Amino acid sequence: MLYPWGDNRRFNSYSNYFKREFGGRVQKLTIDAGFTCPNRDGTVAVGGCTYCNNDAFNPSYCTPSKSITQQIDEGIEFHAVRYRRADRYLAYFQAFSNTHAPLAKLEKLYSEALANPKIIGLVIGTRPDCVDEQKLDYFQELSKKYYIALEYGVESCYNKTLELINRGHNFEKSVWAIEETHKRGIKTGAHIIFGLPGESRQEMMAEAAILSKLPLNTIKFHQLQIIKGTTMELQYQQNPSMFNLFGMEEYFNFMVDFLEQLNPNFVVERFTGEAPPRYLATPPWGNYRTDQLMVMLEKILEQRNTWQGRLFN
Repeated sequence: MLYPWGDNRRFNSYSNYFKREFGGRVQKLTIDAGFTCPNRDGTVAVGGCTYCNNDAFNPSYCTPSKSITQQIDEGIEFHAVRYRRADRYLAYFQAFSNTHAPLAKLEKLYSEALANPKIIGLVIGTRPDCVDEQKLDYFQELSKKYYIALEYGVESCYNKTLELINRGHNFEKSVWAIEETHKRGIKTGAHIIFGLPGESRQEMMAEAAILSKLPLNTIKFHQLQIIKGTTMELQYQQNPSMFNLFGMEEYFNFMVDFLEQLNPNFVVERFTGEAPPRYLATPPWGNYRTDQLMVMLEKILEQRNTWQGRLFN
């Protein structure tokens, strides 16, 4: 059976989207350009999001002490061993908020990345309160020549949650940034965390309808993980009743229910977060890789004979 996105996987997968978009394998290279965040440096708050420790997600070759050029060269060398078919790359500016700087600085950093002939575009992780019309106009011009995607940390559709996790912006700001980015023809993504304190399972499930109305190209889901050295770790130790963390089987069944209601046009990049066990303050689900967890989820989709968007209205 072919699904609305044109293949037989039961969700609109990121890997198949890339094949449709580029006609072959393209690999993302993670870059740490030394940015910070407005809720860390005092622009809007201090301390950062309560769950955040970026060290838990950065590859070993990725450090701001190295130039953009050096990180790209080492990233290509790193991935050449595992992904031998990849000969084109996207520079993925992941750590912290990668538009939180004056436009002149952004132009310099992104131009350095695009100077490598194997880099065919940029994926830029940022916050909705770190873009403005001038920056978006700049990305619009870049997108005429390169693949440009802005990935916004939305995290939750509920302002009560965003305030609780010290996010520093509201959901309305996320909606504005997504709509303004899409309006300029730039690929637009969002990141959502399931299991944040204070949210019921019903509230999380209701986000499927809220998000489905937004003009998103891609979406990324993570289960909440309590990371060592974060404010959230202290909160968890002091008041564990604030949290209702997902077990693995529960999360997969929740995710399948969620997918059924999700806009089928959204490309789903990932369903789970992955941090090295040494960073986790709570027991991990097990020694599973992301691709193994994906197989488990797809098996549930098959067992239930369902797919992304089956109940979308």
